[in-house]
This record gives sequence, C-alpha cells and structure tokens, in this order.
Amino acid sequence: MRKAIRYITVLFLTAALCGCGAIQQKVNDFNGHIFGNTYTIDTFDNYGSKVLSTHGSRIDISGNVVRQATYDNDRDSIGYVNTLSSVLTLTIDGHEMLTCGDTMIFYEDGLVPDVDFRIDVVESESSSILDSPAVSGLTNYVKNKFGKQMVVIVKSQTGYPIYAFTGKKVTWSIPDDLPKFTKLMVDGKALYLHRANFQIIDKALID
Repeated sequence: MRKAIRYITVLFLTAALCGCGAIQQKVNDFNGHIFGNTYTIDTFDNYGSKVLSTHGSRIDISGNVVRQATYDNDRDSIGYVNTLSSVLTLTIDGHEMLTCGDTMIFYEDGLVPDVDFRIDVVESESSSILDSPAVSGLTNYVKNKFGKQMVVIVKSQTGYPIYAFTGKKVTWSIPDDLPKFTKLMVDGKALYLHRANFQIIDKALID
C-alpha cells in the first residue's frame, strides 16, 4: 500500500513539474530585454494621444500565462489549457508595469521625435530618365550605401500619426523574443515599436 502511495505521489509530482516546465518554457519564449543606454517609453491610445510617458535604462518584457477553458462543439467545457495572454509585464529599472493592447514607442536617448509631424499626401513626379525604375534602383542603391535622408513615420493601430524620426541610415527587424514588437535602428539609435504601424519613406518624397 505504501509503495502504491509513493508511486502515485511520484507520478503526481512528475506531472506537476512537467506542467510547470511547459508553462515556464512558454513564458521563456516571450521573455525579452530592450538593450541600449536609456529609453523614453511613450504610450498612446488608438487616436494617437499620449497617455503615459516613462523613462528607464533596464527594460525587461515577459508574457503572462493564463488558464483558459476549452469547449466541445456543444459549448460544454471539456477542460483547461495554459496559454499566453495579451498582457505584458514590463520591468523598468526594477519597477513593474502591466500593459495590454497599448501602442508603445521605446526610443533611445539621443533619438528625438518630431512630435508635431503630420502627413496626408506623398507625391512624386517623374521628370527625367533618372527617374526610370532601372536607373532609380541603382541610384537608390548608391544613396543607401553612402547615406540619404529617410523619415520613419510611426502611427497608432488605427492609422493616426504619432511621431516622425529622421535619419540617414534606417533599418528594421522583428525581435524573436519580443511579441508584437518591431525594432528599428535610426542612425545607430534604437527605436522599438509595440502594436504600432510605421512607414519608412525617402524624405524627398514628402511634400
């Protein structure tokens, strides 16, 4: 009898540990860090209005696991599964902030946004053979090689302009460890976007 109890106990603990390990692995998949010197973190509503601004140098981001009911075709509950919620936990210099669904702009110190920037129309006119796709493609390659003015337009999820950043060298990437984030580098300074739309445009195109 004692052996049976010990056996059941071992099975229970093993299952519990495996379950915790699976949850921890899921959380680890959504743990990330924003590296750099110091960042300003601005939060916006859907209409592009700023609702909060914070500042910090050590920023850690992690997902949150929730227990979610599963249902059969008759909408009867048949069990529960652990899944990641849309809530993110930000730890900024040791202080926590939970956020869900917000548009957030993280920009490194030294990267100054044009707060009042607004754009409605992008216009372009062709006036010479230099504007043909074959020639302009080569021209842009050379300009990109040696630097040209680019404008990053950051917008809310509903398309309202928020910020514009100007630089000669602009690149973007999708971080593997940060959900719904895009990382841009503007002249060597980092710009992280969470749940935001953006465009990168030649400055010469802006009227």
